[in-house]
Amino acid sequence: MYYIYHIPNKKIGVTRNLNNRVTVAQGYKPDEYEVLDSSNDINYISNREIELQKYYGYKIDRKLYKNLFKKMKINATEQTTTFPIAKSELKGFLKENLGLKWETSLGEFELTEQSIKWIKANAKKSMYNDTRTYIYNKAFYEALLAQPSYNKENIFGLIREWAQERGLYDKGDSKTQYIKLIEESGELAQAILKNDEPEVIDAIGDMVVVLTNLAKLRGYNIEDCIQSAYDEISNRKGKMVNGTFVKNTL
Repeated sequence: MYYIYHIPNKKIGVTRNLNNRVTVAQGYKPDEYEVLDSSNDINYISNREIELQKYYGYKIDRKLYKNLFKKMKINATEQTTTFPIAKSELKGFLKENLGLKWETSLGEFELTEQSIKWIKANAKKSMYNDTRTYIYNKAFYEALLAQPSYNKENIFGLIREWAQERGLYDKGDSKTQYIKLIEESGELAQAILKNDEPEVIDAIGDMVVVLTNLAKLRGYNIEDCIQSAYDEISNRKGKMVNGTFVKNTL
């Protein structure tokens, strides 16, 4: 669906996502703009935008919205998907086209909130054209679409099997694992500060593995530790203060 939005005394524009385009990108709250028209017909909406710009006395777009939209066509080859936008402008392009789908050799890809985060973190600038950005299809598929090669419900068991086979429980030490946990925590902090999402995912995963092994070395299963923690917090009351949940003391 295409929407024609009106920011009084400012502009008239077209978008497929009002929240991302008008509220997030331009900073206008829903009560600060109005929707003048909407349609699934891009030809109608493109001509209607020009009509309304003339009617309200705003600057007329030189190009119809439909012609601008065609320039945003995604190009998928067997190896890569290329976006017709510079890497510095990629975030806005992806948000504007939320929900857009395209076919690749690995199936249908879609711009979702999750895939947009992955693309922003993994996109590369084209060496041939500064206004082109691309991703590797296989990496996208493996990260977001491929079925895991393990049973998620038994992931802790698989971690313990992995550690047992390598002698970690026979020769390992919980103190050493704790030091390893602090190291991984430092890597997570660095990844968060850099907004490096792949590294954030990797660091969190590493910390879970270390905690699983630390628990086992102390004679516990991590599942029991998690259950114990959940039982304690499940009925806890409190409120958010400066981004942190503070429990009631009474």
